[in-house]
Amino acid sequence: MIEQTHEVPTGDGPMTTFVVHPERNGPHPAILFFMDAPAIREELRDMARRLATSGYYVMLPNLYHRAGVMEIGDMADEAVRTKMGELMYGLTIPMVMTDADALLAFAAKDPAAAKGPAGCLGYCMSGQFSINAAARHPGRIAAAASIYGTYLVTDKADSPHVVAHRTQAELYFACAETDRWAPLEMVRDLAASLESREAPTELELYPGVAHGFAFPQRGAYDKAAAERHWERLITLFGRNLS
Repeated sequence: MIEQTHEVPTGDGPMTTFVVHPERNGPHPAILFFMDAPAIREELRDMARRLATSGYYVMLPNLYHRAGVMEIGDMADEAVRTKMGELMYGLTIPMVMTDADALLAFAAKDPAAAKGPAGCLGYCMSGQFSINAAARHPGRIAAAASIYGTYLVTDKADSPHVVAHRTQAELYFACAETDRWAPLEMVRDLAASLESREAPTELELYPGVAHGFAFPQRGAYDKAAAERHWERLITLFGRNLS
């Protein structure tokens, strides 16, 4: 595997981005991997590596670059959790969409990244960003996934349940049965909205697990559910990016 860290230029300054892809048989399709609220850490880099081994050029950007923050520290610390909340709520969909633009522009110039269909993926706070990126780049992003995404149904024009209808990309939503940040009421509303979508769509409820089940270093980690989500992602991208 080839791993590099790049300072991707954006309108708001450089965005540190971890890029990983196979050493052989390139170029490989690009996948934008949007982080969750606790920021960049080795746990996420390992997940990017695992996805890349299936034949992808995976980009993991630091979405907190505007605040000059890369890692936020021990989540057991109340001050760290408070800081995380400030950073998370300081992000907006338009901000991250300009970051997505910059990432795709960077990938377009890298010989290691294929020029064809791309994918995107977001966990927790970034599920909304993944779906919006697919809608923003309908000619480029062919598949997008939200894993226990939050704020998927809101009253805003860029709510994921609305913008999902603006792209023909295949969409996958993984939702945890127990999730105070994405309660079952929201999941039901999302499912109802997606019923009229013409492009391939799947909303899957993972029974018996909680928010964060795919992260191996979280207390909510569930190995069986995590492995299922990997199978879903690999087949999703395999269908659409090859």
